[in-house]
Amino acid sequence: MNSFSDSYKEAGVDVTAGYKSVELMKKHVARTKIDGVVSGIGGFGGLFVPDFKNMEEPVLVSGTDGVGTKLKLAFLLDKHDTIGIDAVAMCVNDVVCCGAKPLFFLDYIAIGKNVPEKVAEIVSGIAEGCVQSGCALIGGETAEHPGLMPVDEYDVAGFSVGIADKPKMIDGSKLKDGDVLIGLRSSGVHSNGFSLVRKIFDISEQTINNTYPELDKPLGETLLTPTKIYVKPILALMKEVEVKAVSHITGGGFYENIPRMLSDGLTARINMSAVPVLPIFKLMQRVGNIPEHDMFNTFNMGVGMIAAVAEEDADKALEVLKANGEDAVILGEVIKGNDGVVIE
Repeated sequence: MNSFSDSYKEAGVDVTAGYKSVELMKKHVARTKIDGVVSGIGGFGGLFVPDFKNMEEPVLVSGTDGVGTKLKLAFLLDKHDTIGIDAVAMCVNDVVCCGAKPLFFLDYIAIGKNVPEKVAEIVSGIAEGCVQSGCALIGGETAEHPGLMPVDEYDVAGFSVGIADKPKMIDGSKLKDGDVLIGLRSSGVHSNGFSLVRKIFDISEQTINNTYPELDKPLGETLLTPTKIYVKPILALMKEVEVKAVSHITGGGFYENIPRMLSDGLTARINMSAVPVLPIFKLMQRVGNIPEHDMFNTFNMGVGMIAAVAEEDADKALEVLKANGEDAVILGEVIKGNDGVVIE
């Protein structure tokens, strides 16, 4: 390629580094190719042909998000191959809540200095997230921002587009008193609440590798565990039982996210003893002296996704989820009322 600019490089932007990044990431992007992908990366737009067969009324469903200040841990540990999973997870886990199958993902990486190997490492995680959710990585953008952020830092975000058949979409309208709430376990803190996490542990180069009896790995490694992706288990569950509502437990924890799945006049009653609280959350509550309400209002507490089914379908739902790799638990039930969430 005959494209280069010494003047632009002197200003802090190396266009040739961008070209090298694209070459290094191609093998990762190739892993995500699925039916419907038309174009490879490098064009002005990502092309995808959706399959509308066997759909009465196709609806496109989109979701966008970033990783937040969890990135600070990746910087401190100099580990960049999992943060992309978080970026994908935060989008596709939202999209599947209404019963949509993610089709494709596009990322945006803003970086202080384009180090092609680092960018490719980030994209390897994005590709892994796409593979886990069954969608294609069809494009993205890497923007070098000298002067806007330190040369060794970056931000990563993206969006996903999925498809659902409108008559089969999950919207909570069929929820009723007595329905059962099933929790799918989380892999850790996921990608929410890290401003509080960093405050609790005073995260720095000196504390990032601290060890605690409660944890089987050093603190930083535990916290950097990527967000679990629930797309395939939820889609599999939909094929076997009627899923009435789904909630992705992200920022705002139980108290903010569960009400988003409820119809008017209904409340979610959660059995506190049924919540599979992970050791990292117990540690955070102890070290930070955080009130229990604040913990459940900030973190997933060990439950990354909640699905509501009829009482008679609960056992079948647990079987289906187990067959798809999920050790799910019954958390509580739907009751009449307008209290949003009651944890007792």
